[in-house]
Amino acid sequence: MPELPEVETTRRILEPHLLGQKIGRIKHQDPHKYRRTDLAQGRTVVSAGRRGKFLIFGLDKNLELIVHLGMTGGFRFEPASHLRVTLELPKQRLYFTDARRFGKWWVVDAGDYSGLPLLAKMGPEPLSSDFTPEKLQASLAKTRRTIKDILLMQEAVAGVGNIYVDESLWQARIHPLRRARSLKPGEIARLHHAIRDVIGRALEKGGSTLSDNSYQQPSGEPGYFQHEHQVYQRKGLPCLRCGTPIERIAVGQRGSHFCPRCQVNK
Repeated sequence: MPELPEVETTRRILEPHLLGQKIGRIKHQDPHKYRRTDLAQGRTVVSAGRRGKFLIFGLDKNLELIVHLGMTGGFRFEPASHLRVTLELPKQRLYFTDARRFGKWWVVDAGDYSGLPLLAKMGPEPLSSDFTPEKLQASLAKTRRTIKDILLMQEAVAGVGNIYVDESLWQARIHPLRRARSLKPGEIARLHHAIRDVIGRALEKGGSTLSDNSYQQPSGEPGYFQHEHQVYQRKGLPCLRCGTPIERIAVGQRGSHFCPRCQVNK
């Protein structure tokens, strides 16, 4: 699933193509997944933002077009397979493709996220000054969930999903099944640093394109951070820190990769 680095890479690439442009037709055949898109037709794009894994395009007349890429959604500059939505602009078209059909679009009154509860309650952005070790510690202290679970829920920190949680926990030497509230201040400080470092480096590389090629940049170019993965999808391969074979377990129905020597569940 595209996570913060992939969504932010998409936003940065799309921004110069959208800002100041008047949206023509938005063509699709699924009004349940692509809701109220008729309201965006004829509106001018005034901003291109992101919150967690959501793209938020500000429109005139106090509207927002919100896009969630789901598991396999993405924008292209040229028609491609699994085309779901065509967005017409004055001088070009943008194409939204989605093999597994979990992506969604909404047009809402600006700032009204009552119909999107995940967006409404999302935690701080990991690279923002609002994300601090103290705030992370306060979020972890409230729950009996595992650290992997709580990070995936988006309330402690926004936009970090399965890939980057595994990478951050490995870097911080924390087992994914540790109870979040059991982490000591020093471990929380390491985790806070690891999340910021991993997300920052992934952004520099344009995100991660995995073996299914479900994520690509709008140009069709892949991301490149997968070549720097330390643990994700490396089951059975030696840990790049200690040489112990990487293991994979299920945590909250998500495959989780870790080093049993470096990340002890204590």
